[in-house]
Amino acid sequence: MRSYLILGMCALYLIQYFVELQWLQLVVVGLSLLAFLGSALKADRFPRWLGIVMMTAGIIIEWKKGTGVNGISDGIFLILPLICLLTLAPLLSIPLKLSGYFDSIALVLRNLLHQPKKLYAGITGTLFILGPILNLGSVRIINEFLEDLKLPSAMSAKSYLVGFSTAVMWSPYFASVSLVLHYLNVPFKAYILYGLGLSLLALLVGNILFAVWEKRHSITKVLPAKAPLQKAHRNQFIKLVLFVVLLMGLCLFIEAMTNWSMIVIVCLVSIIAPLFYGILSKDKKRLITPLVDFRDRSVPMMNNEIMLFMSAGMLAFAMKGTTAANGVSDFLVGLSHQSFFLFALAVMVIVLGITYIGIHQIAAVGALAMQLNPAELGMSNLGLALLLLLTWSISTALSPFSGLNLMVSRFAGISGVQVGLRSNGIHLTVVALIGIAIISFIG
Repeated sequence: MRSYLILGMCALYLIQYFVELQWLQLVVVGLSLLAFLGSALKADRFPRWLGIVMMTAGIIIEWKKGTGVNGISDGIFLILPLICLLTLAPLLSIPLKLSGYFDSIALVLRNLLHQPKKLYAGITGTLFILGPILNLGSVRIINEFLEDLKLPSAMSAKSYLVGFSTAVMWSPYFASVSLVLHYLNVPFKAYILYGLGLSLLALLVGNILFAVWEKRHSITKVLPAKAPLQKAHRNQFIKLVLFVVLLMGLCLFIEAMTNWSMIVIVCLVSIIAPLFYGILSKDKKRLITPLVDFRDRSVPMMNNEIMLFMSAGMLAFAMKGTTAANGVSDFLVGLSHQSFFLFALAVMVIVLGITYIGIHQIAAVGALAMQLNPAELGMSNLGLALLLLLTWSISTALSPFSGLNLMVSRFAGISGVQVGLRSNGIHLTVVALIGIAIISFIG
């Protein structure tokens, strides 16, 4: 029942985006609140209480601002695009599963097991490609491929975190990119080259640092010998890269032709892609099983995400224009006039401080994106978007409460602090400094 409620909410939101009916917006908001309450009953203990606290705080703050029901409705409706993205994007994994790409990825990675540097590059590169489509599921899949090989904890922590966190900065299929660009009104076509370039640079830095680390910690002896790799599997891997490029190109083309919101475009593509694959497939019945699995298993499992995303989004919206938010904004504006480096560093420290105690990046980064005026800071919307997404990526890796950090620490068998600070602290510091330097030139 909850699956139909959540999917119905997503469908009505997409309809509302095009028809823009006030009564329909209220219906969508009502469904989202029911979805939130339903998810609260099934969510894990920590996200459940954190979500309830953030949602309650957001509603109280918005009510005290005098906006009443309309303000609360607008706050919830503003975060709904991300909930739809979170819900519908996993549909893109269906063509990948049915096409046998995952089996080929497993064989390609196993073929690199005797060469740690190439294996690291293979893991980080695969996560860089798969992450935007499968989200955290990409980390889980890679770990399943390599779990029985017992990779060293440090290698798992480094490769999983670097590969996934760099992807956070460039793809519209991630909530991070969609939210920041949406709030700052930056077209994806204007952002993609900068975001992708910074992400690739971060990926390169990660691989260079691993090569240096591996010289001091030889792990070749714990890895098995080379396995045979057929040409067909190598071709499948190439097709996977082309599939991702095709998806991004399609999104850019639709945005250029229609000027629709990139979040809406991504949601529509996520729905159409598996259906189009089913039409082209010789055995259309194969599509039924993964679609049913998506409805009955994938959607109901999103309890934690719905709780955190919706409550954090409501809190971020409510904070806009408050005394506290204005104080932070004035402080950052004053700092930006003195030194861009200090301003950028302050933004990172603020977000890291908030996320390190368990509050989701949507609340921290979303509030800054809505509160800060790029013109007052002396920078462009694009520059601020890059800075906020760089900060989002770093906080995702460092915060012991982020979904990525929690998952990687469980797979690697070490604490979240060890995964973030100890294993990847140098990489994140170098990426932060390089990113700030690049953004200062972009302005």
